[in-house]
Amino acid sequence: MKIVKEAAAGGMGTAVDAQVLSQINALSRRTLQAEEVYTFCVRLCDNEVDRDYERFPVETLEELSRLFVGKSGMFDHQWSARGQAARLYRTELVREEGLLTRAGDPYCYLKGYAYMLRTQANRELIEEIEGGIKKEVSISCAVARTVCSVCGEEARGCAHVKGQEYGGKLCWSELIGATDAYEWSFVAVPAQPKAGVLKGLQQRERLEQEAALGRKYLEGLRWEVVRLGGLAEPELGRDVCKSIAEKLGETELLALKKNYERRLSERFPVKTQLEYAGPAGEGGGKDGAFLI
Repeated sequence: MKIVKEAAAGGMGTAVDAQVLSQINALSRRTLQAEEVYTFCVRLCDNEVDRDYERFPVETLEELSRLFVGKSGMFDHQWSARGQAARLYRTELVREEGLLTRAGDPYCYLKGYAYMLRTQANRELIEEIEGGIKKEVSISCAVARTVCSVCGEEARGCAHVKGQEYGGKLCWSELIGATDAYEWSFVAVPAQPKAGVLKGLQQRERLEQEAALGRKYLEGLRWEVVRLGGLAEPELGRDVCKSIAEKLGETELLALKKNYERRLSERFPVKTQLEYAGPAGEGGGKDGAFLI
């Protein structure tokens, strides 16, 4: 079963030391020198549920890690020798602490180390990678099975629909058993939002930390909207409120939160702690009119 998964990229060449050069020369026909090659890193794919409501579990990523070494980088999955622009000389599985996927397991991604020749023909491509123009990438591979996350059966044979919720559980397809890796390509629109060329390490870590904080903020905002929605519109039910909130961005969530808060304040107005018991002097003298 052929699978094509797309992702997003960024630039900045990596250092070509003796170890890197040795790994590259293991794939080349003649011995290359450091000044002849340009190297960069790509985030090939991860274990998050993607836009197609499919995902690679960690075990499949580990299988792909071995299969992708030596595979070519192309453009738009056009399988032509003329389109070969780069090649992966190493891969590794990177785990990011503190991040969880929608499936509830620790987030990780498959990182590829690629090289290309510094030729006149490749000069523009290298500049586009460095400038962030050539940024999104996609992989093409084969898996043995696609399994439904809801029932555990073969996804093509069950009654569940990807992207729908069943009893509060989102349905997606688990891509199981990588059997081959064909190539990776520069593309325009990715299915996996994070896949692509990686920037320098410090900048990438800072951006990922900021992204994690942003995701945490949005998740908290969504839960607050769901909570308020359950109070303001109990007839809708929690699952419906949750489904609505998951489709909204920050601006819409804040507007909906404000609306729910206004409606709740009208329905349940705040009462003062002090109640006027009667005319001054009745049953308590001067201060007896106020009871807490």
